[in-house]
Amino acid sequence: MSMPDFAPLPDDAWPHALQDMQGGFAGQLNVYRIMAHHPALLRAWTGLRTHIVQNTALGPIRAEVVILRLAHRVGCAYEWNQHVVRGLAAGLDKARIAALRGSLAGMPAEDALLAGAVDALVDTKRLDPAQLGDVVALVGKQGALDLMATVGMYLTLGFMLNTAPPDLEPAIARTLAQQAPELAV
Repeated sequence: MSMPDFAPLPDDAWPHALQDMQGGFAGQLNVYRIMAHHPALLRAWTGLRTHIVQNTALGPIRAEVVILRLAHRVGCAYEWNQHVVRGLAAGLDKARIAALRGSLAGMPAEDALLAGAVDALVDTKRLDPAQLGDVVALVGKQGALDLMATVGMYLTLGFMLNTAPPDLEPAIARTLAQQAPELAV
């Protein structure tokens, strides 16, 4: 049996039900062009995506730490490469990003705490009380909830992208090649 086609939808195949979203985030990234095969899902995804990407209590740098660690843990090259570029733009340096692929012992303390929380959620599906307390002390209750929601959202994206891997957008691929080719996967 051949694999069903989940290639990112081109402009000429964009669903009529999503016409209002084509010019925004949904039409810009291949991950959402894949999700456009299911218009109701993409539309439902929008609110959570907006919160996680734009309004997270983690702030942009901590959110990128969480997303990069999750992308590494699930082996999602598309998300890793996307977020290397986003992480650099948010203010992470190359060494800090590279460390997120390694052991917690090789990371700055704050990154190790966040990455350790990601690891716990992936491995045990929960944060133990001490770890939750440490996360709340760092980012507050809302930040802890946003961390868990970010892991859940990007885990779902990882499932989709590892099942039907798209090409990296040309602009992202160029930026990655120019700024951090050693971090690309």
